[in-house]
Amino acid sequence: MTEYYNYIKALHLIFVITWFAGLFYIPRLFIYHIEASEKPAPENGILTRQLKLMSKRLWYIITWPSAVLATLFAVWLLVLFPAWLQQGWMHVKLVFVVLLVAYHLKNHQIFLQLQRDEVKYSSRFMRIWNEGATLILFAVVFLVSLKSAINWIFGVVGILALAILLMLGIKFYKRVRDKNPEA
Repeated sequence: MTEYYNYIKALHLIFVITWFAGLFYIPRLFIYHIEASEKPAPENGILTRQLKLMSKRLWYIITWPSAVLATLFAVWLLVLFPAWLQQGWMHVKLVFVVLLVAYHLKNHQIFLQLQRDEVKYSSRFMRIWNEGATLILFAVVFLVSLKSAINWIFGVVGILALAILLMLGIKFYKRVRDKNPEA
């Protein structure tokens, strides 16, 4: 069974990448959907209908299947190498995986609300929310690459620094958009 390790790992990585692609893009569609709902008719109806379709296809054809398959291949890897579950870095990684699943499920809730034309969040909130997957991705990639939970303080400081940079970028982009709505 371990002779298949590299194939299983490759499939796990492929589906993690496609899962993250969906998680990066779905909040962007939420932003466009929220902003479209603020436009006058008939523009809002046309845009909203198209964005619902795009979101539905992305969510159910790419993101959900990728999440399920990434998880199945991850479990398979852990079955092959149960000793990983004894390592500190894996414990920390699994905490981030739980956060990723929670982020995914919250996106699902927002997706369903927007499919019912229930706009509960601002586009500004969604721009900030959009960075959640980025922060989790950085944390997991560094954990897996370094395989060290000992340096978690540096990791936390790095994630906080990244979060601050992302927030500054969002503020800067808002200023640019306020000056030029076409940006």
